[in-house]
Amino acid sequence: MGLFTLDEAQAELARLLPTLTEIVRLRADAAELAAGGSPLGGLPEFKAVQARLDDLMHSVQQTGAELKGLAPLLVDFPSERDGVPVLLCWLEGDRELGWYHRSDLGFAGRRPL
Repeated sequence: MGLFTLDEAQAELARLLPTLTEIVRLRADAAELAAGGSPLGGLPEFKAVQARLDDLMHSVQQTGAELKGLAPLLVDFPSERDGVPVLLCWLEGDRELGWYHRSDLGFAGRRPL
């Protein structure tokens, strides 16, 4: 997939937010179901939640965004800044796409846009 401009990444994030919100909810359901004794159900419900999570995570990856973490949820959008490969970075809890890091530095090199 290609690189995102900042505007494209922000627009894609806006489209992905309902999916990302569902991933967070299902992640919590999966944890509760895995612990057992949940009113949400048992093994069949756990498997259904896992299957739905897999589908949603695949749909995020299909956009060209990179799903880097599940807990917390972390999504990167490949981009370029001043000719340098970077990843525009969204972390669960962020209200918008406001961070980036060089591709070779990873999350530890995260800087505000």
